[in-house]
Amino acid sequence: MKPRVSVLHAVTTRLAGLTAMLLLLAASLFATPARADEASLFALLKQPGHVLLMRHTLAPGIGDPEGFVLEDCRTQRNLSDTGQVQARELGERLRAGGIESARVYSSRWCRCLDTATGLGLGPVIPLTALDSVFQRRHETEARTRALRDFLAALEPGEPVILVTHQMNVRALTGRSTGVGEGLLLNVEDPENVRVVGVF
Repeated sequence: MKPRVSVLHAVTTRLAGLTAMLLLLAASLFATPARADEASLFALLKQPGHVLLMRHTLAPGIGDPEGFVLEDCRTQRNLSDTGQVQARELGERLRAGGIESARVYSSRWCRCLDTATGLGLGPVIPLTALDSVFQRRHETEARTRALRDFLAALEPGEPVILVTHQMNVRALTGRSTGVGEGLLLNVEDPENVRVVGVF
């Protein structure tokens, strides 16, 4: 008969080994798919029929001041220092995922243009179809129609990134987005865009 201490030691050692194995398994279950999923999103973004639609990064406040002027950033709600950092970090994340350059389109509002520029992925092209509808809600339907038409006319080429506003994202997709968050869209049928991932 084995001494009680050695049996206890053997059981304890075996349990410790099983615990370590279970922890490793849990880590692989939760970490690996996340990395794999993100890699697959980057791969999809490079494929025709997919675009990244994103909300501008942090610009504290709501809407714009009364009487703001579109051509004068000083009259608008603008990115904070944090928002500028967020834009640069998102650009770095995209480059790390293999998106070295892109066709970048933006709302003409300064907070969107600055977000798009901060990505550092190429020249930024202002697009009225992405302009804010927050204080022009009567234009929502026409703006969304223009965006669908734009998506329908997209030619194959470099990845496409669209920088816009919360209400515009919701009007097109039915989804809300956080500050600086992006939705990867399948736009093969612009009348029925599908969200296939979140950045």
